[in-house]
Amino acid sequence: MQHTRERKGVSAEHARLMRRATRLALAVALTLAACKALAWWLSGSVSLLAGLTDSLLDGAASLLNLLAVHYSLRPADDDHRYGHGKAEALAGLGQGAFISVSAILVCVQGVDRMLHPQPLGAPTLGIAVMLLSLALTVALLMYQRHVVRETGSTAIRADSLHYRSDLLLNSSILVALVLAGYGLERLDAVFGIAIAVYIFWSALSIVREAGAVLMDTELAPEISEHMHQLACDVPGVVGCHDLRTRVSGTRWFVQMHLELPGELPLIEAHALCDAVETAIHSHYPRAEVLVHADPLEVVKPRPPEPTERP
Repeated sequence: MQHTRERKGVSAEHARLMRRATRLALAVALTLAACKALAWWLSGSVSLLAGLTDSLLDGAASLLNLLAVHYSLRPADDDHRYGHGKAEALAGLGQGAFISVSAILVCVQGVDRMLHPQPLGAPTLGIAVMLLSLALTVALLMYQRHVVRETGSTAIRADSLHYRSDLLLNSSILVALVLAGYGLERLDAVFGIAIAVYIFWSALSIVREAGAVLMDTELAPEISEHMHQLACDVPGVVGCHDLRTRVSGTRWFVQMHLELPGELPLIEAHALCDAVETAIHSHYPRAEVLVHADPLEVVKPRPPEPTERP
């Protein structure tokens, strides 16, 4: 006997938070790109070019993220019974690609400027732009952190990860511009290359996380163990086995087999399945639980744990 309680996907409040976060990220990226383009044109700074390139690709990645989140929030249909949540992970892969390209371009420009150093112009304007960038990025990160905490969105988490790298990027550019004002122009290129390496590493982190979702990687072992314990703690449940988990967008899908007395009436077995589902959902609201009830008499004994030979 299998039992599940169907839930209506993402709540309206979560959907509103996710849509607002993606629109805000796109607006910030485009605003910073326009400001950095002007400052780079007047100063010729490689670090500012690094920031401009990153902001342009941030804008493209945030647009992709906005479209992916909009699609992922669509309810389950006949062709997608588990919903559309994995569109968020696909967006994460796209973001990783965009960020990797930006890192390569910045690194190439940094090496060229090290070989052919040039004095920087309009450092004051560049510093003002970077202070604005820091303020907007911090504000965006604070809101994204709130959204991730409330929804657990993979796409917003990936977006937040690369904007955290932007925070370091913008801080490094600010330091480089200040040092260039004291005649240390070559450090501008050094900072640009270092930033490129960090951006590339951030891209790899995003790709790994998105790949884990697409490959149906299990939830953290401590979460699975806690779910197992919650099921076994329900009065009347003898045991639990074959617990499986996976993630799709903001939702967790959990499957398990309950071990129940064979003589238990069907209505009581159904009530126990309901109780297990409620116990898990009360601790993990994003979980959708599918329970299969097994009569204890037909459960195959599990092999004993192997022992080490002396």
